[in-house]
Amino acid sequence: MAAWTGLRACGVSRPWLRLGPWAPRAAGLCSQVGAGAGRPEADARPTRARQRDGIRDIILSNPKKRNALSLAMLKSLQSDLLHEAESKDLKVIIISAEGPVFSSGHDLKELTDGQDHTYHAEVFQTCSEVMMLIQSHPVPIIAMVNGLATAAGCQLVASCDIAVASDTSSFATPGVNVGLFCSTPAVALGRTVPRKVALEMLFTGEPISAQEALRHGLLSKVVPEGQLEEETMRIARKIASWSRTVVSLGKAAFYKQLPQDLRTAYCLTSQTMVDSLALHDAQEGIQAFLQKRKPIWPR
Repeated sequence: MAAWTGLRACGVSRPWLRLGPWAPRAAGLCSQVGAGAGRPEADARPTRARQRDGIRDIILSNPKKRNALSLAMLKSLQSDLLHEAESKDLKVIIISAEGPVFSSGHDLKELTDGQDHTYHAEVFQTCSEVMMLIQSHPVPIIAMVNGLATAAGCQLVASCDIAVASDTSSFATPGVNVGLFCSTPAVALGRTVPRKVALEMLFTGEPISAQEALRHGLLSKVVPEGQLEEETMRIARKIASWSRTVVSLGKAAFYKQLPQDLRTAYCLTSQTMVDSLALHDAQEGIQAFLQKRKPIWPR
């Protein structure tokens, strides 16, 4: 707990615990590993979730609607992210999708005047909460993208800590084409790629390739489609092999220091590192290195 003292001193808390009225407290969303390992629960939810060896897979599973981020989809994704977020058994999350489209963004049928202002506000508030939750979540979240990611779907990719995509994937913010400028996707996009790249995507609506997305920083890695799952799992397993406490504190401090000036950023991270030395996991890791053995992390 010592490390949290230093983080709190610089304004860091545990935002995923302050759920607020918008956050569902659903339980039992992840299927258990056992006789039915690898098979999702049979229900009508637009996402599926399963967990094994510290890795939770959350799958957008409404390919007939191009995995549109409807209000139901957003709430289901939110529930899957929040489910037992504090569990020591959870080390990393992967978000992927069924079908040829990762996500086409918001369901435009929900954004017509057939729904009132209150409903529209709920859609965008929930979407914003999900995107912020990804950043404040205690474990790293990886987007595994195969196919097209547009508008809020592109926003979802930009919001994740790591993004791995197949070489056939593409990304766009084409809201301008339908008279609804991608203002909320611009928040995540503009914080991930250079401003002029973001604005060209937003003003023209034209897609960029996976290689362009990688070059501009929207993606971490691009691999052939047949290697996508293998490479994503390699990264996830690597993260899952480390101390959850160390990774969680590191993620929180990283995002906290980003908007700070240089002196404040070093103040924050220096204090974090000093406080982290009081943790069992830090001392175990250092002693293991000095003794030329593998560290033993708590389960």
